[in-house]
Amino acid sequence: MKLTKFSHACVRIEHGGAVLVIDLGTFSEPAALDGVDAILITHEHVDHVDVDQVADALDRHPGAGIWTNAAVAAMLPGLGAAVTTVASGQSFTAAGMRVRTAGDTHAVIHPDLPPVPNLGFLVEERVYHPGDSFDVPAGAEIETLFVPISAPWLKASDSIDFVRAVRPRRAYALHDALANELMGGLLDRLLGNLGGSPYQRLAPGTSVEG
Repeated sequence: MKLTKFSHACVRIEHGGAVLVIDLGTFSEPAALDGVDAILITHEHVDHVDVDQVADALDRHPGAGIWTNAAVAAMLPGLGAAVTTVASGQSFTAAGMRVRTAGDTHAVIHPDLPPVPNLGFLVEERVYHPGDSFDVPAGAEIETLFVPISAPWLKASDSIDFVRAVRPRRAYALHDALANELMGGLLDRLLGNLGGSPYQRLAPGTSVEG
């Protein structure tokens, strides 16, 4: 399984000759969708879904499908049958890969702001992308965790405790476009020293085995 981390929250997974992309948002490179077979979208915020780029990808790859929650599906009315609505705790197959959902709500930014739905995606019971949450999938032994490190809704201890709770074989930074090199370096040291699992922040476009 080949994993490519694009900017911010976008992860491309290539497995068995197929391509699955999670959270191509406005902070990420559209090239992540080249040759795409399945697109997973965790929630409705623009840094996780670029509606125009997703629609363009389906024009170029008409056999591709989208899996997401009902709120995001409502943002994609023109894509019709290509969109499959899924809920927390469901399992499905996308691009030939087994996917299980976890969690159901975005982490709290502030109590005055209404929460939005958020789904984490566990791919092949090996690779977990939580979207904007720290929800832990039940009963999973995760090999590769993508951990959010910089956002208005988190602090460093949240990210550290998330890695400790999941106990993956390896962890990579997610949701990192908002961290400049000074803050990013500090967060890297904290997660590397305290998370309890091997951790790395990947440059956009870097590929690793999952």
